[in-house]
Amino acid sequence: MAPGLPDAMDRPHFIGIGGAGMSGIAKILAQRGAEVAGSDAKESATAEALRALGATVHIGHAAEHLADDASCVVVSSAIRADNPELTRAAELGIPVVHRSDALAALMDGLRPIAVAGTHGKTTTTSMLAVSLSELGLYPSYAIGGDLDAPGSNALHGDGEIFVAEADESDRSFHKYAPEVAIVLNVELDHHANYASMEEIHESFETFADRIVPGGTLVISADHEGARELTRRLGTKVRTVTYGEADDADVRVLSVVPQGLRSEVTVLLDGERITFTVSVPGRHYAHNAVAALAAGAALGVPAAELAPALAAYTGVKRRLQLKGEAAGVQVIDSYAHHPTEMTADLEAMRAAADDARILVVFQPHLFSRTQELGKEMGEALALADASVVLDIYPAREDPIPGVTSELIIDAARAAGADVTPVHDKAEVPEVVAGMARGGDLVLTMGAGDVTDLGPLILDRLMK
Repeated sequence: MAPGLPDAMDRPHFIGIGGAGMSGIAKILAQRGAEVAGSDAKESATAEALRALGATVHIGHAAEHLADDASCVVVSSAIRADNPELTRAAELGIPVVHRSDALAALMDGLRPIAVAGTHGKTTTTSMLAVSLSELGLYPSYAIGGDLDAPGSNALHGDGEIFVAEADESDRSFHKYAPEVAIVLNVELDHHANYASMEEIHESFETFADRIVPGGTLVISADHEGARELTRRLGTKVRTVTYGEADDADVRVLSVVPQGLRSEVTVLLDGERITFTVSVPGRHYAHNAVAALAAGAALGVPAAELAPALAAYTGVKRRLQLKGEAAGVQVIDSYAHHPTEMTADLEAMRAAADDARILVVFQPHLFSRTQELGKEMGEALALADASVVLDIYPAREDPIPGVTSELIIDAARAAGADVTPVHDKAEVPEVVAGMARGGDLVLTMGAGDVTDLGPLILDRLMK
């Protein structure tokens, strides 16, 4: 049986309880018997899913939403210091706990697998959660996206394994002490918190140093940033590499596209294992191999885990089919970094035969656009045509001179067909004018561009 409630978390209050990371922790605590409460900026299906578990969810942020007897207040790095509930917590002397500390407490006493990397964390964590569940191991998990329904980003399981997405963006993954850690890739991102690749590598080194004695680091043998991290770590931790490189410990021998699926063959401990990945693209196949290697490191037989991985059929916003109208399929992609954009566009190109690919792209964060706008534009050149929206600010204030024009100019310089649209409400009409039967439309980005998929489908049906 998994442990019960961590100390001082029997009556937690979450500020921003509807967020992907926060809602997962709140859900597990509610399932363990805590009296969970919290607030969020707007109503959502996630809020309703939490209420169904007995949580109290307030809409809007106000001091009176925080109960005087709350045992702690849980926050993420996105919560501003002047939040009225945070101010009220200080007045009442209620302890404030960072989301990462709360998640670390939930993993205490279990066998954690922490999944880190610049890209692919949500998919790989989901693959592990689904496949381990398929084998009857009843893992607990906390994921940065929903598997199949609102609130399905987390579960309190009765088994001894806890699978968690480990976020490097604010260095919060330094709080975890995993038995097995996965590092999928190491790239410069989150420019508001990291000034250089040196800082990124130092941060990932700290994460790897947190692996418990006798534990294992599973890390890509193909990605240069990951290989550099492996060199830096030396023999400090047991390392299992995976990938197509000749020196990989778990070697990917082939990835054969089969429509929206792939057949993957690996060599692990001298044994050839072939299995199916039920989502398209080489990068998703590699995520599955990382999951396979991590499970094997934890003692799960690879020959059993490999076929179980086929049970994973996707997570919301990761090349998720939203529907089809007038012969046009609309697919949602969370990709917001150039590497992710390129990987998803290449996956769709490989799976779509001769179909035209149209992208509706919403840049995410001013800092990311400032640093990587050129590369984003070049990635869009892989599409047949693109619509580019204004930057989704999320937690950031505008940066003078940083707009979507940086991406549009780079895309056009790379030969891309790009249409800027400043009013999001106009996008369905614009796309309807571009699309024809047989096309694929990708709504792409980490912001609210995801809301456009159903609206585009509605317009296409008229």
